[in-house]
Amino acid sequence: MKIALLGYGKMGKVIENIALQRGHEIVLRKKSNDSFEGLEDADVAIDFSIPDAAIGNISACLNSNVPVISGTTGWLEHYHNMAQLCEEKKGAFIYGSNFSLGVNIFFELNTYLAKMMANLKQYKVSMEEVHHTQKLDAPSGTAITLAKDIINNSDYAGWAIGNPKEGDIFIDAKRVEGVPGTHTVTYNSEVDAIEIKHTAHNREGFALGAVIAAEWIIGKQGVYSMKDVLGL
Repeated sequence: MKIALLGYGKMGKVIENIALQRGHEIVLRKKSNDSFEGLEDADVAIDFSIPDAAIGNISACLNSNVPVISGTTGWLEHYHNMAQLCEEKKGAFIYGSNFSLGVNIFFELNTYLAKMMANLKQYKVSMEEVHHTQKLDAPSGTAITLAKDIINNSDYAGWAIGNPKEGDIFIDAKRVEGVPGTHTVTYNSEVDAIEIKHTAHNREGFALGAVIAAEWIIGKQGVYSMKDVLGL
């Protein structure tokens, strides 16, 4: 499989190593100001860039009939436009706030727990996410996904990182040098607390999931998620 890497920072290089280990070929390593030369040779593209570049990267892939996997967060107000472009071009597109296989299992646990806790009003939910200091967006896309899944299965109306209103889920977003990503969801009451937590030890889990998604999407058409890739 020939892969175009759109974004060649720390994450792009980890993805490259895993892709090569799995027998794939890298035909484009695009940094921020590089051209898309070589994209036409790719079987699939993997975008781990920056929020300002994601829309251009995804659009270029869909317009070139190259399936694209995007793990860039911080641009989701334009997600509908990219999904619509994918449908128009009869392309293939997966966005994931987190491609780690463990995190996607964690998403399912979070949804299941939210359903169980929905009628137990004595418990108040909050979240904490901790990432490295180079992460540009806060809260993380993973934290937003977790919050949205709770909101969709409870009476909570929204989320906030500053001063939460009544009915909001408070997300405490911290930036600490060298932390790949830790997410904790806590239901707290006067008598006890229930907590679920996912801790990433390195970037390889995110990278492996992205490569697995790229392998899965070949030959498909439409807009998908990691739930489709993993059969969850």
